[in-house]
Amino acid sequence: MLSFQDFFTNCAGLWKTERTYHSVLTGEVERSYTEFRASVLDLSEKQQILAGSSSNDSADSAFADLAIDVEQAMINPITMPGFAISFETRSETGEEVSMSLKALFVPNIYVLSKIPERVTMPFPTAAQVPNDSEEIIQGLYLRDQGYSEAGAIAGRFTYQPTRQTLEMTTYYRRSVAVDQMRFVEPNLRLRTIVTYERPFEDASPSVINLVGFGVERKDVE
Repeated sequence: MLSFQDFFTNCAGLWKTERTYHSVLTGEVERSYTEFRASVLDLSEKQQILAGSSSNDSADSAFADLAIDVEQAMINPITMPGFAISFETRSETGEEVSMSLKALFVPNIYVLSKIPERVTMPFPTAAQVPNDSEEIIQGLYLRDQGYSEAGAIAGRFTYQPTRQTLEMTTYYRRSVAVDQMRFVEPNLRLRTIVTYERPFEDASPSVINLVGFGVERKDVE
């Protein structure tokens, strides 16, 4: 069983994955190949991301409405893990996409006030977990770049140590993405991505438009 911190340590390295995407609404299927490198964030990189969440920051900060106890978090920064990712994807049609971003995972124990509505919208059914489990760790998922939309964005995460599974849920303007990573061996992960249409009201998303599956293998360098 991987602890919260060990999960992220194990994520570091060069990963190669083949994914299959199913368009639920049209029935189309597309395959892609991705290579991505992940590295554990150092203290300065964590502080850089958190700078956007401090209540003392300017109003135009992407995370200005997220009150996080940065001072307390920095006492033991390993409890607030994250990684930098750079990747290149090539689809079977020849389309190529490359991107780099940094993500930080802030457990709820460091959140000082009520999380804004834009981050606390209802989870889709696929992302719901029981609230009575003491082992489950939940919190904010902060990125300096989003996948579907440009710019910094905040979502939520759930980590289940027994299943060695990290799940990240992000509300974009037009969609809701549930991204799950599960270690089944030290150098082998399963990846699923479920994308919903974002409901007009603050209801739990229910219309799925895309489902992706992948097997990810880490290179032993």
